[in-house]
Amino acid sequence: MQGRAKEQCHIRRILAEAHRGESNCLLLHGEAGIGKTTLLEGAVAHAEGMTVLRVEGIESEMELAFGGLHQLFLPVLDRLDLLPPPQAGALRAVFGLSDETVRDRLTIGLAALSLLSEVAAEKPLLCVVDDLQWLDQPSVDALVFAARRLRAEGVVMLFATRETSSVSGTKALPQVPLTGVDRRSAASLLPGLAPPVTEWIIDQAQGNPLALQELAAALTPAQRAGQLGPLAVPDVQSAPPSRLQDAFAEQIRHLPDATQRMLTVAAADDTGDLPTVLAAGARLGGEVRDLEPAERAELIFVSAQRLRFRHPLIRFAAYQRAPLVSRLSVHQALVAVLDGQMHAHRRAWHLAAAATGPDEQVAGELERVAEWAGSRQAMASASAAYERAAHLTADTSRRARRLINAAQKASDAGQDERCRALTDQVPLPLLDPGMAADFARVRSVVELGYGSPGQAARLLAECTDAVSVSRPDKLAPLVTDAIHAAFSAGDAALMVEIAVRTPGLSVAATPAKLLAGDIPGALRALDDHVEAARLAGSGLMDRLTAGIYCQLVADHERAHELAAAAVTHCREQGTGGWLPTTLHLLAQAELALGRHDDAHAHAAEALRLAEAYDLDHRAAHMRALLAVLAAARGEEEPARELAGLALEYSRPRDVGRGTADALWALGLLDLGLGRAQAALEHLEAARQAAGHRFLARHLMPDLIEAAVRAGHPERAREPAQQLTSWADDLQQPHFTAQAHRCAALTGPDASAEKHYTSALDLHPAGCDFEQARTELLYGEWLRRGRRKLDARDHLRTARELFDKLGAQPWARRAATELQAAGETHHPADAIDSPVSRLSSQEREVVRLAATGATNREIATQLFLSPRTVGHHLYRAFPKLGVSSRTELADLLAS
Repeated sequence: MQGRAKEQCHIRRILAEAHRGESNCLLLHGEAGIGKTTLLEGAVAHAEGMTVLRVEGIESEMELAFGGLHQLFLPVLDRLDLLPPPQAGALRAVFGLSDETVRDRLTIGLAALSLLSEVAAEKPLLCVVDDLQWLDQPSVDALVFAARRLRAEGVVMLFATRETSSVSGTKALPQVPLTGVDRRSAASLLPGLAPPVTEWIIDQAQGNPLALQELAAALTPAQRAGQLGPLAVPDVQSAPPSRLQDAFAEQIRHLPDATQRMLTVAAADDTGDLPTVLAAGARLGGEVRDLEPAERAELIFVSAQRLRFRHPLIRFAAYQRAPLVSRLSVHQALVAVLDGQMHAHRRAWHLAAAATGPDEQVAGELERVAEWAGSRQAMASASAAYERAAHLTADTSRRARRLINAAQKASDAGQDERCRALTDQVPLPLLDPGMAADFARVRSVVELGYGSPGQAARLLAECTDAVSVSRPDKLAPLVTDAIHAAFSAGDAALMVEIAVRTPGLSVAATPAKLLAGDIPGALRALDDHVEAARLAGSGLMDRLTAGIYCQLVADHERAHELAAAAVTHCREQGTGGWLPTTLHLLAQAELALGRHDDAHAHAAEALRLAEAYDLDHRAAHMRALLAVLAAARGEEEPARELAGLALEYSRPRDVGRGTADALWALGLLDLGLGRAQAALEHLEAARQAAGHRFLARHLMPDLIEAAVRAGHPERAREPAQQLTSWADDLQQPHFTAQAHRCAALTGPDASAEKHYTSALDLHPAGCDFEQARTELLYGEWLRRGRRKLDARDHLRTARELFDKLGAQPWARRAATELQAAGETHHPADAIDSPVSRLSSQEREVVRLAATGATNREIATQLFLSPRTVGHHLYRAFPKLGVSSRTELADLLAS
């Protein structure tokens, strides 16, 4: 029922009106397979409390007068005695139940109307008439007569027909024409297909739901995964029986042989170019007049230059019913007429379709087609051409090379499942080191997508020694992929192990020095790497790894620049498989820069792409990042759901980076909601999952705050000292500001103010979330020091910034602190609200208690004793009219 919301709404409305005694009729019309029967079935499913009568037109019974009317009324023939005698007699006569004579058709029409009314007297009635074009005309006349005269009987009559022009008397009925569904709805009917295949089927089916489903069902597993050349048609042997296709095939069978032959040519041609079809047909003895019978039967539409099949399934029926020898002849004829460079790629595909065994000449032409397609960013097409070339190749080594190329292009196109299938076809062992390196890279894509990123990194690392000696040109991309996979695994030791094998490579030097603690050396190596990545000829992975390293060292501006360049590269070069990865880096940089809306937009786009391409590994990373963004806004349900889905994937596969980010999201969420102990546990687990303390740098400020608020300052001191040391080395204002804030939290009161003011001076413009958190903590510190006037300015700024960001839990915390500092006129505070009866301290205690925090946790956060917290709750409950914490949470939520 995808794409039929408007029609469904209309039908359900008139069904509802029938329960109020109103009557309606409706005629649905459209081509075969457009969804008429599905809408009728939906109406029956929603006809609760209604009597349902139904009839389906059958072509073989079209000449049986009143056969349709009899079938419809068969369940209620016992009501005939309730009709006026002339009407009852007329129906008995036409149904063959008596020998009476029928005087006129009017009496039969009135009898049908009366019987419908009698049946509806007990409860509302739904009449469903499908395939009206095949119902006998006398039955149609009687039913249309009745439908036009229904008013207040509580009857709904739904008719469905292909073409209204073929059914006499229906013009006066209210009509709903059904056309093809939109592309989004069409895509939802095609699950489990590679995106390019989905797009191809949508184009072929022209929005016809049945055609969408049948074309998909007729594809082989390889075609479903993306192996579609420009001439693709469903496999003859795999096509399931289809009433619709059988009907089209039967129509074609009745055409002259010459016409059938010309239709096969037109079906094999993929352009609809009439001169090409005629030229190829002429080589098989055909001519233009042979198309006339098919045109007269409306199977095709022909203009001066174009030939178009009326329905996509007619094209496939015309191709599939032709014997193999005929199809081969047709493709050979098309090869003969497609000369010249402009037709080289189409000619190659027709040559391949005409080949019955290995043919190196054809394989070579297809390889050139693949190179041409790859140069035009058509990665899926390039992969299909390489694969077909491989299947036509007898030489084992050459076939392996072509299959590896096909797998590489499939990976670039985001077809990881197809990439896996192609690598499984590669003949082993591979004696050429360069080919072995390329094979390892595509195998790692499969391992990364379906297995363990750590295993993918080790698989690549094993190739480095052999490649460094014999094929040094293959070393850099091999090491780059290996380090990227190890980073995804959160395996710092493996990253270093890979990097130390190739110390001369800039892509390896940065992580080797960084993870060994040589931050100045890492920054120098990174500068070289970034400069190389900025060069015009640099590759995608150069930009991507440089951006990742910049993000690691808190150089978010350069990370954003490189990520944006990588995203542009993917969009321009058609490497859709890498687009989610580059968008992930871009969103991470935007999150760090405080551009939360941009980060959410890019992360959401990346997740949609990852899901469309079935890139589960990348989707898990995106869900974790979206969970962090939701946590920052305090959106508990989506944050927990997204983080849970990410962990469900990442934990069993040891995807350390994804696990760390999902746990970070849960920790940040609990921190904002005032559940400090839970936040601390999540954040310490995230730090562990990251695999190295520097790889957890981004979540350390949250861990430190959670430890202090949970009453465990000793667990915050070492991370805070580490943060200060890193800040001195990295010299990034944004990160240094966070380090100052954490120093204020963990250091002596005497130096706290200096750290808070330094942090506020260093927060870059636009980093509203981080500035607001510093303002909040500073304001809380000032209030506790009884400097309420000073505290209000900072708390007010914090509340306004959190409000602007939509970070409601944080905004509520700032507002409560502001009230505690003596400001009570925030517009959000309702004058007659029960909460307004509480003191400022009681409000803060109540807010935290509503989140599920214990008295001890509340006491630690508010610097009170657990007994004082209990006292505040004892006084607050009667004021609020509640008796439990559950009621308290419900009250505040409302």
